[in-house]
Amino acid sequence: MSLPGHGRYDYVPIDRRPDYDWPGGKRLAVYLGVNLEHFAFGEGAGAELAPAVEQPDVLNYAWRDYGNRVGAWRMLDLLDRLDLPATVLVNSAMYDYAPALLEAHRRRGDEIAGHGRTNAERQGPLPEPEERALIEEATDILTGAEGVAPEGWLSPWISESHVTPDLLAEAGYRYTLNWCMDDQPVWIRTRAGRLLSLPYPQEVNDIPAIVARKDGARDFAEMIIDNFDEMLEQSVAQPLVMGIALHPYLVGQPYRLRHLRRALAHVAARRDDIWLTRAGEISRYCHETLADRLV
Repeated sequence: MSLPGHGRYDYVPIDRRPDYDWPGGKRLAVYLGVNLEHFAFGEGAGAELAPAVEQPDVLNYAWRDYGNRVGAWRMLDLLDRLDLPATVLVNSAMYDYAPALLEAHRRRGDEIAGHGRTNAERQGPLPEPEERALIEEATDILTGAEGVAPEGWLSPWISESHVTPDLLAEAGYRYTLNWCMDDQPVWIRTRAGRLLSLPYPQEVNDIPAIVARKDGARDFAEMIIDNFDEMLEQSVAQPLVMGIALHPYLVGQPYRLRHLRRALAHVAARRDDIWLTRAGEISRYCHETLADRLV
């Protein structure tokens, strides 16, 4: 029996690939993916603190909006105190809704990556012309605001159609965070040439951990610490990438932020042993230095 496949990449075991180093001879690259999201009021998708019973769903909308009004600013302070870079995954609707927040990340020199228009919608079900228009609209807004086109894309809800990688490559994107199948960057095939798939976590990610599995704040912090320590040991054998996915309406809550601070301080304390960077810098290094060494 032959199962349907995607044809985007080949199966290559991680211990049977070319070896390489990250800059400075480092073996583990670590980046933070901070998701800044805006949601429609009274309609559309959105994570829930409690099951919605009617619209307008004031409870869940306001809970998510706490992240933009309070949680994200507390996280900015945490990033500054620990001197941590970030890749900011931005709904383009944020530029109208909370421009001061984007300006704060711009002043830090954080990377701005595409994250659709809003997390109230999914792009996967859209017909190809509408999905192309979604990508173009979000990209144009980010490019106009930042003065440079975003290099990377994370679909809202990791929602893809059969042609999403093709559309991203055709729109000029150099990397995608949608595919979580590896701990190393992997080339994926598109009809416009190669697109880099960078590891984006679905385990060390506060939405699956806290919203889906109901893990506590301490549990999520320990997950970050244990994952980091284990990958640092594993990276002796193979160069690896560890992402940490964060949403301010979750980890920006005070009791969760306290535990997140402990976890990120643990990572920051080993900055001399790792490449503490941004997703876009990993992508550029792969394109410019490792193009023929990645599977």
